[in-house]
Amino acid sequence: MLLWGQALARGCLVVAAALSLSAAAQGAKPQIDRAILERHDQSGVAGKEAVLGTVTLSPGAVVALHTHPGDEAGYIVKGTVVWKVRGQPDKTLKAGDSFFNPRGSAHSIVGGADGATVFSTWIVDKGKPLVEPAF
Repeated sequence: MLLWGQALARGCLVVAAALSLSAAAQGAKPQIDRAILERHDQSGVAGKEAVLGTVTLSPGAVVALHTHPGDEAGYIVKGTVVWKVRGQPDKTLKAGDSFFNPRGSAHSIVGGADGATVFSTWIVDKGKPLVEPAF
């Protein structure tokens, strides 16, 4: 009887540990923090604005495939990302690397093992959403 009780206790511990790990995994969902720092009308170009902002990604966080209503020039401030552009091979970018996404280019980024911070400047059509999902 003692062996059966020990086996039952061990089984309960295994189930409890599995539930704890599952809950921890769900609570540890990779995070994305976006911040628009500034917006300015583009001088001499009606209907266009310059937008400056950052995206901070926790490890493994994925910014879904999307486009912008204009051009994006960006710089990896910290960490690494995998830069994914539809129709091109994936590229790993590290702190100090830059990238360019022309108007309408469907792209995505994935935070590296230590996460990442990306700084971008967009020259876009004023009044349109900065980001549109791409399918």
